[in-house]
Amino acid sequence: MPNPTSNIPKSDYHVPVLFHETMDHLNIQPNGVYVDVTFGGGGHSRGILSKLGPKGRLIAFDQDADAKNNLPNDDRVLFVPENFRYLQRFLRLHKIDQVDGVLADLGVSSHQFDEGSRGFSTRFDGPFDMRMDQRQDLTAAQVIETLSETEFHKMFEQYGEVTNSKTLAKHIVDNRKHVKLNTVQDFKTLIAAVVKGNPNKYWAQVFQAIRIVVNEEMDVLNEFLAQLPSVIKPGGRAVIITFHSIEDRIVKNAFKVAPEEENKTNPFLSNPREVIWKIITKKPVVASEKEMKENNRSRSAKLRAAERL
Repeated sequence: MPNPTSNIPKSDYHVPVLFHETMDHLNIQPNGVYVDVTFGGGGHSRGILSKLGPKGRLIAFDQDADAKNNLPNDDRVLFVPENFRYLQRFLRLHKIDQVDGVLADLGVSSHQFDEGSRGFSTRFDGPFDMRMDQRQDLTAAQVIETLSETEFHKMFEQYGEVTNSKTLAKHIVDNRKHVKLNTVQDFKTLIAAVVKGNPNKYWAQVFQAIRIVVNEEMDVLNEFLAQLPSVIKPGGRAVIITFHSIEDRIVKNAFKVAPEEENKTNPFLSNPREVIWKIITKKPVVASEKEMKENNRSRSAKLRAAERL
């Protein structure tokens, strides 16, 4: 029996999660136009290209300049070096009104975690940066230097599910003026006194929360999802892979059929809302035991898919 993971496009840059499930749920048409808004290592994109015919097209978005090095030599590919919050703007710029499918893999690439100079990982010392787009101004260091205690508490609680988020927030505000925050190690030293439980898990949760704020990930996701009904043609698919419970909830709600809205002039009447999506995945698709063993980062992945009506 063939190994189901044997034909997954892999690279040192990134191993795509839920690869076969993504290809299946995109329902790729050979002459279609598809968008991979998180190109990264190009694994999912190569899968899409393998199913497209000569007239098919793939538009690949990635704000990380390093991703461009992974582009295949293929005339069917158009690369857009921008954040996918600008999806519709750049599609229109390239004279594309609607597409047959959109894929978003919201995980941070292995390359970003493994590149110490980017500041995403707790394993390496390097600049305390965390910017996915090096052109933006806000860094992780600046977040720690400027947020209020209340903002820290909310950030660590909501985006990192840090158990002692209130204590951590107060500790940072009380002590940050005494240290310079140039490197990852500077920050780890700053919070060392309040680390609780498994240090590696604790730091991972804290770093995740900071990364989400630095890159405005929740705002970006909401802006992106709001554009999909206009961008995807009827019968086209949206496939979104999330790695955080808040992201998954946002995607789930975006695909939901909205309830009827109360009529403000007459409370006994309601205004039916337009049904936009047919939900393909009643429950999120998760990685198999085999994939989880082979790729640890797939453990928290959840795939949701919907078809534009």
